[in-house]
Amino acid sequence: MTSLPLAVQLYTLREQCAQDFEGALRAVARTGYRAVELAGLHGMSARDLRKLLAELKLTAFACHAGLDRLENQFVEVIQECHFLESLFVVCSSLPENCRKNAEGYRLGAQRLDAVGARLREHQLQLCYHNHAFEFELFENRSGMDWLYESCSKNNVKSELDVYWVKKGGADPVHWIEQLGRRCAILHLKDMDANGDFAEVGTGCLDFSAILKAAQKAGVHGYIVEQDVCSRPPLESIAISLENLRRLAPALF
Repeated sequence: MTSLPLAVQLYTLREQCAQDFEGALRAVARTGYRAVELAGLHGMSARDLRKLLAELKLTAFACHAGLDRLENQFVEVIQECHFLESLFVVCSSLPENCRKNAEGYRLGAQRLDAVGARLREHQLQLCYHNHAFEFELFENRSGMDWLYESCSKNNVKSELDVYWVKKGGADPVHWIEQLGRRCAILHLKDMDANGDFAEVGTGCLDFSAILKAAQKAGVHGYIVEQDVCSRPPLESIAISLENLRRLAPALF
């Protein structure tokens, strides 16, 4: 495994970011991460954020945005990403009306495909972030199948969230292998015995197999995210980081 970006998704620290965005970023840097995935700028200008990230020796590896914003505030999104030197734009979910049947997923995929084609013209790559609902079956096939088969592999790649794959009743390793080079980014979070969120390396997911499959697939970066933390979020992301140092020392 060659050294790749290891980031933290700032949604994990959303309360801290909402209260003191600069303070949250400084705490992330002290924890030892060298990259972040943005979930909004929290009122800070892209120019000021770029200066702060440079000071903290952090990079903005990727930026999340909803499909509506990608379609209706496209210029603003690309300007932010170019200014922050982020190469990946991640659609955080599909609208509810695209999740009800196979046709909905096909239509959602077409919308993603159009956005992804436009982003590629600006040297940006669109990825789609899954949850559990994409693994519901329609006409004996999952929403994930309908989605990725209905759009270009170049225009829409995957930010595969291994927890949500497991929560949806599927196997993360299988999906990494199935997506192959289309699996551009991996979201790392673990699952406890109750099926709830847990720090990487403390639950039931086989991260040795997951990371081995990711290496073979040519994943471009790894991002720690924990939607809900039972302890202070900064403590949770520190635990995940230390466990990843043990599980995948080549990442560092």
